[in-house]
Amino acid sequence: MFNPTRDQARLFFLNTWKKYHQEQPLSEAESLALQWMTRHPEYFPTFDAEPEEVLAQDYSVEAGQSNPFLHLSMHLAVAEQVSIDQPPGIRQAYAKLCAKLNDEHLAAHQVFECLAEQIYQQQRNGVAFSSQAYIECVLRHSGV
Repeated sequence: MFNPTRDQARLFFLNTWKKYHQEQPLSEAESLALQWMTRHPEYFPTFDAEPEEVLAQDYSVEAGQSNPFLHLSMHLAVAEQVSIDQPPGIRQAYAKLCAKLNDEHLAAHQVFECLAEQIYQQQRNGVAFSSQAYIECVLRHSGV
């Protein structure tokens, strides 16, 4: 399984942004990342910053900061899950949520909440990730 370091993940996004602006060809993964990056203009200044500055930055929730790289990684995780329907049922649950909201971006953000909650419960309680609870959470958001 691919498990990049924090810096590798950040450089992936920064290099994708740079390649995009230099009109260089993008890999399939970079193209997917770019689709989500361009939907977040609030992060453009970060993408345009010097890599050394970005790598040194510690995005703190306590300081009211959003971590653009965590956020985009969540988009990629959900996109991957939906594309391969893993856990089983996520594709259908996400489709229902998209239909209800008529906005796949907003739907993805609501899926993040469910995914984050399951990860939190897993870590807090030392239990296995519950795919069932995750899917049920997404379905609750969709009104099912």
